[in-house]
Amino acid sequence: MQCPACFNALTEVQVGSVKLDVCEHGCGGIWFDAFEMQRVEKEQHGVGDALVNVTRDPALRVDFSLKRACPRCDGIKLKRHFFSARKQVEVDQCPNCGGYWLDADELEKIRAENVNAAAEAHLADTEISMASIRFLYRQRLQARPPV
Repeated sequence: MQCPACFNALTEVQVGSVKLDVCEHGCGGIWFDAFEMQRVEKEQHGVGDALVNVTRDPALRVDFSLKRACPRCDGIKLKRHFFSARKQVEVDQCPNCGGYWLDADELEKIRAENVNAAAEAHLADTEISMASIRFLYRQRLQARPPV
């Protein structure tokens, strides 16, 4: 397969139980077939860490304004969109096969976004719990018979 960003040959890399296509010694991008990103993240903790440090060619310049071709589907262009509703990381996805192309550093940004979202959700759960406790405490105080 050919890299959609710099046109180098992609190298197949085994990450846990998943085989990914990586642009080593090129732009450092990663191709995830449909659902592979979720499978890598569900693997044993730390399995996907090697993907954050893909070897890149520092002299290589990628033109981010060009439409990219899907490395799997002949004649299909990737669609650029935000990875999540948080609108922090833009990724390229194939509308035909559902695969994702992540440029160098995008996987790390997605992981950081997921960690931040989990921390915020935990904090929100704590705040809701404290609000519930206060409500129940007030209800109990109001239900006490006067002395």
